[in-house]
Amino acid sequence: METEVDSRDTSLILLKQGAEARVFESSFVGRKSVVKERFSKKYRHPVLDSKLTLKRLNAEARCMTKARRLGVCTPVLYAVDHVLHTLTFEYVTGPSVKDVFLEIGSRGTDKEWLDNIASQIGEAIGKLHDGGLIHGDLTTSNMLLKSDTKQLVLIDFGLSFTSTLPEDKAVDLYVLERSLISMHSSCGNVMDQILAAYRKSSKQWSSTLNKLAQVRQRGRKRTMVG
Repeated sequence: METEVDSRDTSLILLKQGAEARVFESSFVGRKSVVKERFSKKYRHPVLDSKLTLKRLNAEARCMTKARRLGVCTPVLYAVDHVLHTLTFEYVTGPSVKDVFLEIGSRGTDKEWLDNIASQIGEAIGKLHDGGLIHGDLTTSNMLLKSDTKQLVLIDFGLSFTSTLPEDKAVDLYVLERSLISMHSSCGNVMDQILAAYRKSSKQWSSTLNKLAQVRQRGRKRTMVG
């Protein structure tokens, strides 16, 4: 019986470890790549753990592929390994939007560059939402800017899911807004610029932004109670 040959380089350099996965730098068929490994949870029954891990692995691969079909730039998915529970992606060279915004905030300049990035973010999210895809973890850490083209790239679809509900879309935007407020207040109200681009990109923006106003109100009430 033939066995599948692993085209990934055996050398792995750990880039990041989270609660659900480890991310490595590697090589795939001679190309620099990123490997995301979903590791097992010892507190779960092994059979249940394997089923959940595979379900989430496949869901992430599907959502990332769907995002590209919707016209959103994401890393190219090279391979899915159901035995090792890994996804292998294209390595995107460029800084995170988080680092760029922190630098802009510290200098207080580059308004034109800030506006350009905000417009790209709003346009990308509009495409996702109109296609029925919720990212689930919209933070500036999960957005990259290609060094050569300055194009926005969305990454980490590990919490993504499909939905056409305005509520889910609004929560997606609210997560981003809270991230911007906590991390990038020195950049001004970037969210307004993002939402302006979102309205231009999305045909369904009205119902989503009406829900966003309600989600914001609930958030303020929880803050006051807390």
